[in-house]
Amino acid sequence: MTTTLDKFLRYVRMDTRSEDESVTTPSTMKQHDLAGLLVREMEDMGMTEITYDREHCYVYGTIPASVGLEKRKVMGLIAHMDTSPAVSGANVKPRIVTRYDGGDILLNEDEKIVLKVEDFPELKGYLGDDLVVTDGTTLLGADDKAGIAEIMGMAEYLLSHPEVRHGKIRIAFTPDEEIGRGADFFDISLFGADFAYTVDGGALGELEYENFNAAGARVCIHGRSVHPGSAKGKMRNAILIAQEFQSMLPVEQNPMYTEGYEGFFHVDRIAGDVEETTMDYIIRDHDRILFEHKKELLLQVQEFLNAKYGEGCVEVKLQDSYYNMREIMESNMHLIERVKCVMKEMGIEPKVTPIRGGTDGARLSFLGLPCPNLCAGGENFHGKYEYVSVQSMEKITGLLIRIAEEYEEEI
Repeated sequence: MTTTLDKFLRYVRMDTRSEDESVTTPSTMKQHDLAGLLVREMEDMGMTEITYDREHCYVYGTIPASVGLEKRKVMGLIAHMDTSPAVSGANVKPRIVTRYDGGDILLNEDEKIVLKVEDFPELKGYLGDDLVVTDGTTLLGADDKAGIAEIMGMAEYLLSHPEVRHGKIRIAFTPDEEIGRGADFFDISLFGADFAYTVDGGALGELEYENFNAAGARVCIHGRSVHPGSAKGKMRNAILIAQEFQSMLPVEQNPMYTEGYEGFFHVDRIAGDVEETTMDYIIRDHDRILFEHKKELLLQVQEFLNAKYGEGCVEVKLQDSYYNMREIMESNMHLIERVKCVMKEMGIEPKVTPIRGGTDGARLSFLGLPCPNLCAGGENFHGKYEYVSVQSMEKITGLLIRIAEEYEEEI
């Protein structure tokens, strides 16, 4: 039986970066490499009802119920296989810093890349732990390969220890969560769980049932290019109009200045020239009313600039992505309270916080599968300073085992 760490190190060496400009599902075919490996491992450890959706890259499997516990409600566990397109996930070189001493960590001597306590003070909380870090040139992939490793570690333990009694457990691994498409082809009927948890959070103890309401916006500025020597009264510079558009949004609602329940407008990409410029925004707010107000403000700015520069100069295209699952979880709080009790029994301090992002579980909750989010143990996701504690991963594997044991409600 391999450890959670062994599994994690094997998974992160596989490049599964998703691509938000792709129109296929999965967005990158290399995600199938990990999916195929997981299927083989699931078969080897004795899971049943294994399904591999080879068209869309979803993997499902079952840990059968202990004899006599077949009537317990079915618990699901979900993690995603892709890594963020923000930073390269190719040729990941994980390294273990044993018994972390509390100081800065040199990630790459040649490039002089250092994980500094001054920049990432959360490091102080891992004194004495073994930390898996990058070499400073790629992300690590703990988001969400730590979650996958913890689920697989739990599965292997339960399947090899029949004396640990539990109900039926369904497992699923999804593609493209990082680009908001992880639930697009998720087969809830096939999955067959009564409730589920995504294992896709951060530090040990995190437990989340609130997330942002989320939308994307593409702003297209149609300018008019004229030779600058004779441009007076004729040129319409799309770049400058794009700058003006951004300047009309509340400066304090920039993600650099927000935390907790505060929402934001985030300009994620800008490209173009005098003739044509496009900007991509993400819009986020936990409050549904404030979320709708944010989208309406973009349309008001569009209307103002079109009145100023001419109809059709500015086009705003809005697309909702997901909503705050608190609306669903308020009638399923037993899922949160049970985990809090188990954490306390294990000496883990529960940290119930709002997700400043989203998970597959947010969309799945609105599709009829209540699905809060559990910690996976990582820090500094989506960047080259990402790291995860080995001890945290081991405790989370144990947490999943205990949750499976404790859930006794019957159908």
